[in-house]
Amino acid sequence: MKKIVALVIALMLTLTVAASAETLQIGFENSISEPIGQALVKWQELMAEKNVDLEIELFPDSQLGDKNDLIDQMLLGEPVMTLADGAFFADYGVPDMGIVFGPFLFENWDQCWKLIESDWWQQQCDKLNEMGLKMVAANWAYGARHTLTTKPVNTVDDLAGMLIRVPNNQIQSKGFEVLGAKPSPLPLGDVYTALQQGTIDGGENPLSTLYGRKHHEVAKYLILDGHVLNFTNWICSSMWFDGLTPEQQDALIETGKEAGVYNNELQAESDEYYLNLMKEEGVTVVEPTEEVLDGFRAKAQAFYELGDTFGWSDGLYETVKAAME
Repeated sequence: MKKIVALVIALMLTLTVAASAETLQIGFENSISEPIGQALVKWQELMAEKNVDLEIELFPDSQLGDKNDLIDQMLLGEPVMTLADGAFFADYGVPDMGIVFGPFLFENWDQCWKLIESDWWQQQCDKLNEMGLKMVAANWAYGARHTLTTKPVNTVDDLAGMLIRVPNNQIQSKGFEVLGAKPSPLPLGDVYTALQQGTIDGGENPLSTLYGRKHHEVAKYLILDGHVLNFTNWICSSMWFDGLTPEQQDALIETGKEAGVYNNELQAESDEYYLNLMKEEGVTVVEPTEEVLDGFRAKAQAFYELGDTFGWSDGLYETVKAAME
């Protein structure tokens, strides 16, 4: 009888512990095999090692819905997370964050990481938090965005009049407009056919996306301009996050940052891998000199004079440049 009672008590304790454990569902568009997917697996493992009753479940390939669906769930306090970036946050209501997607703002990744440690970045995150979205990790490189075209681009002047596909947001459209191109917002899934049929002259994205979507099969010229150093951010519900214990909060932020470092190592390796594949498959690759890049940067300056168009704070460009140095 005593053994039965002991077993019942042990079972009740196990169920109590299980019921008290929190589960965070991370939904994302990428596949689990991509660098960002593998880094999320790492994050999951790191959280499990913390033993703070907070588990991560991964849902790749948009299994939980698109970004807007997930954001709606977050605002209701649901335990979900997804990735977003400055252009999205600008459209969502924190306009100053859009500047991080401006052309040639960053010259290297170190400037990105200095910026996200700055007081300015924390102020933007506080604004986001007030809207119900908690910034958990920001040090994840998504990739340098380069330009792939159907005819050679060796300098910024070669972009004049070219129809370049961009995502459907104002920041990136204006970014290519000031460089002399004609931005053409299109869904990513339509780009291959548009290049093949000649209705656009090029597109832009990190190398993994350009290769993964096979755009290099119908556009054979790549300039490694790195016009945007695209770092991404993981956000969740502020309401849900505030309900965690301090230990759970600290563990989630600490492991998210550690997994970000791992992600960045994978991304650097994959860039070299995809670039070599593209060269092997007949893509002409231009690695611009500093003089050529200076030409791009000079034209890009006009973008930062459009602050009123984007609803930016006065002196935002100067503030951000100072914060990243």
